[in-house]
Amino acid sequence: MYPPELVRPMREDLTSIGFVELHDAEAVDNAIAKEGTTLVVVNSVCGCAAANARPGAKMSLDNGKKPDHLVTVFAGVDKDATDKARAHMVPFPPSSPSMALFKDGELVHMLERHHIEGRPAEMIAENLMDAYNEFC
Repeated sequence: MYPPELVRPMREDLTSIGFVELHDAEAVDNAIAKEGTTLVVVNSVCGCAAANARPGAKMSLDNGKKPDHLVTVFAGVDKDATDKARAHMVPFPPSSPSMALFKDGELVHMLERHHIEGRPAEMIAENLMDAYNEFC
């Protein structure tokens, strides 16, 4: 577990633009089950989350179509919520950061860590926007 004061700015990077933090398994199940599209960001303290994932997620929302719901779990902090989110992302192996788009509770698009690490935020945003244009 990371100290709350360490992760607060990393959480706020997403919550300040409308992402809802999920702290337990039930909240994750409820969020993913909602009608419409839900983007789940598995946040992390790593450098690629700061440099690529969070900026890419934020940039992706500057699009004509976007998810109905924006949620986030924090790997290494909210263990039950993160484990439950990852269970919904099977068959993809657990990774953080990662992002998944669900439509009516079904996984329709996935960005794993290896799709994020070493790629510019703009490329991540474009990938997500393509998914939004197809599924949202």
